[in-house]
Amino acid sequence: MAGNLKIAPRRGLSGRIAVPGDKSLSHRSIMLAGLADKPVSVRNFLAAEDCLSTVSCMRALGVNVNFQSDGLVVVQGKGLYGLNEPENVLDAGNSGTTLRLLSGLLAGQPFFSVLTGDDSLRRRPMARIVNPLTQMGGRLIGREKSRYAPMAIEATGSLKGIDYQMPVASAQVKSAIMFAALYADAPTTITEPYFSRDHTERMFIQFGVEVFRNGLSVRVNPVRALISPEKIDVPGDFSSAAFFLVAATIIPGSELLLTDVGVNPTRTGLLEVLLQMGADIEVVNQRLNGEEPVADLRVRSARLKGISIGSELIPRLIDEIPVLAVAALFADGQTLIQGAEELRVKETDRLKAMACELNRMGGNVAENPDGLLIQGNGRLKSAECLTYNDHRVAMALTVAGMAAEGVELHDSGCVAISFPCFFETMAGCCK
Repeated sequence: MAGNLKIAPRRGLSGRIAVPGDKSLSHRSIMLAGLADKPVSVRNFLAAEDCLSTVSCMRALGVNVNFQSDGLVVVQGKGLYGLNEPENVLDAGNSGTTLRLLSGLLAGQPFFSVLTGDDSLRRRPMARIVNPLTQMGGRLIGREKSRYAPMAIEATGSLKGIDYQMPVASAQVKSAIMFAALYADAPTTITEPYFSRDHTERMFIQFGVEVFRNGLSVRVNPVRALISPEKIDVPGDFSSAAFFLVAATIIPGSELLLTDVGVNPTRTGLLEVLLQMGADIEVVNQRLNGEEPVADLRVRSARLKGISIGSELIPRLIDEIPVLAVAALFADGQTLIQGAEELRVKETDRLKAMACELNRMGGNVAENPDGLLIQGNGRLKSAECLTYNDHRVAMALTVAGMAAEGVELHDSGCVAISFPCFFETMAGCCK
């Protein structure tokens, strides 16, 4: 990763910003297009490191992925049953989405494959997908009794449909099961304790897969083939927009317009929380982009107040908690975040990382087993901070430094995992 980067304090943001394409949808578009039998054009694909790991793995399975101009990617799939056995280990890099979703897809293939990732990804839990996929008849064997990658997936004759109660709400786990369900002999039903992101459900429908929602349960019917949409338009990533929403809210004199942002309700928990805290954010020009809702977001600086956030909301803002912690430091009163223990098994332990680094900047952040207790005061000092090679930690600390007295970041290049032009885009809206 790149070396240290100094972030200067800012006194107002303005302008019109188009954030990069949605990371979750970019992953899924390449995977599903790779299983289709006609070319699919993917517009506004996020060409960041995580999504490029998915492209690399799908190419190794025989899928033709052709990058053209202006963010357009044309995928010529191999059909639902036409993937090739890879000649080498499939490397998911730092991408948990790649590793977990491909595990489900590969569980139903008639060939052998092995998935691995970087040091961080090989420490992330895999048993949560191995258990349901094994119940379906998949054969997955990983390190330390299949708790971690590398993960070997043996050829299987077929998979069976199951009813699965998920112990933890997780879009990655749910999606892994849904990909395997395409190859099952009967419908598969997955029930979550809380709603998690439903991008896979929506994109399955776009590819002609029968998906039925009943409360917290989703049922997927197996298919013989996918229906190929001619194109997929990927909306702007709400998780990337989140850093600009918080920055413009807590830096006085700011007004930004974020265009073409995905506002899927399973992703916009941060928007609801910021509005509860007193943020001045308007959702305008709402429309549908394929199966996904899209809008423009107008945000102006505002005074925030602390609130309590419970576990039922966490699956809808899990990736935004690092930058939410920054917003809470600039709010009046106390903010309590609970039920977020999942953050301890992300790219790094994000609860520990954010508490440590924000306290290094003079914040008052207490780390609890499942969350954070943050006392807002709006006064942070300049400091030299670690990013832990975690892109969301790096971007959240950037926002903190801009709203305070600056910050010097170690290993700032990790932002390329999800938002390669983050620093340039942020600099472009600074007055």
